[in-house]
Amino acid sequence: MLGPGLIAATAGDDPGGIATYSSVGAKYGYGFLWVMVVVAVSLAVVQEMSARMGAVTGKGFSDLVRERFGIHWTALVMLSLFVANLVLIVSEFAGMGAAAELFGIPRWPAIAVMAVLLWWLVVKGNYARLEFVFLLMTLVFLGYPIAAVLAKPDWLEVGRQLVTPSFQLTGDYLVLFVATVGTTISPYMQLYLQSAVAEKGASAEDVTRERIDAYTGAIFSVGIAATIIIATGATLFVQHIEVNSAEDAAQALAPLAGRFASYLFGVGLFGAAVLAAAILPLTTTYSITEAIGFERGVSRTFSEAPVFVGLYTGLIAFGALVAMIPGIDVIRLLIVSYVVNGVLLPIELVTMVRLVNDRTVMGKHVNGLGRNVLAYGTVGGVSLLSLVYLAITILGLFGIGPGT
Repeated sequence: MLGPGLIAATAGDDPGGIATYSSVGAKYGYGFLWVMVVVAVSLAVVQEMSARMGAVTGKGFSDLVRERFGIHWTALVMLSLFVANLVLIVSEFAGMGAAAELFGIPRWPAIAVMAVLLWWLVVKGNYARLEFVFLLMTLVFLGYPIAAVLAKPDWLEVGRQLVTPSFQLTGDYLVLFVATVGTTISPYMQLYLQSAVAEKGASAEDVTRERIDAYTGAIFSVGIAATIIIATGATLFVQHIEVNSAEDAAQALAPLAGRFASYLFGVGLFGAAVLAAAILPLTTTYSITEAIGFERGVSRTFSEAPVFVGLYTGLIAFGALVAMIPGIDVIRLLIVSYVVNGVLLPIELVTMVRLVNDRTVMGKHVNGLGRNVLAYGTVGGVSLLSLVYLAITILGLFGIGPGT
């Protein structure tokens, strides 16, 4: 029953996400846990709509956008997606190299070997095998709950913070609040989910199964994020140690929660980078080939889908090669990506809700009143936060930031 929903949601816990959750835990302890409860509901709503559209229509998001809204709107969405994902692909390979260095493995060989393995897995495999491997990759994330237990948190306080909303009107808090929501609900996750559901051959009769998969994925992904906050909140927050990256968090955990916890954090970071580095190029390839009407699918050979295979190969090669450049400023690249994603996310969510309520597309499987209340609430809230984050990021590029 588990598949695209679990894979897509877990891919969102990438190195950038792990860095955000670690920063949140180190700076505010357990104070953000209530946010994760709200985010879990929002992610579940968005994931479920994507999975339902993939099952009912048998088409990816780009296919439906082109058919219902025309080529100009499709071109806008695809251009934004391509730019954002291209930068993110580089950052995932860079994160993979940084995670390898935590275990004494040089970054260049690690990036090169994993790029070749990921290319071979997709180009030479089929969908069933790919889904199985991706599901296996999600198991590395179980290291984070173990690391959280090893950190010996105050579980009563954890429970209290989960159900007690709190908010601080400071610049740092606002930035991390928006970043936490934004990194958990990323456009590429939903696009991959819908395309994967369609490719695996799901139909309208499978909606319940795909819905369970989507909900399970949302709960698992946000649960992992929460345990990262708990692990860093129980150790780094208490010691007043701030972190600027996921690698900092892994190294800082060693003297506080033990070397084993640090290794678990590092393994989770490496696995997160590998999974995201596979999903991002695949999502981009799915979306672009769907938008222009070319054959696509991981079960197809090069002769059957030359554009699909060629584009995937190019994206993997580009991401790996750029990540190997000495002194590359990954943080600046991520800023560019966040700006583009900040523009894309509201566009994608509004388009998604319009499609899922279109009876010519979904038939009897359109949203009901309850789902529409949750959907429009999610779209409004996430879009507003996305635009706030976009404004903060752009102001930051000019050296202007909110006061703390």
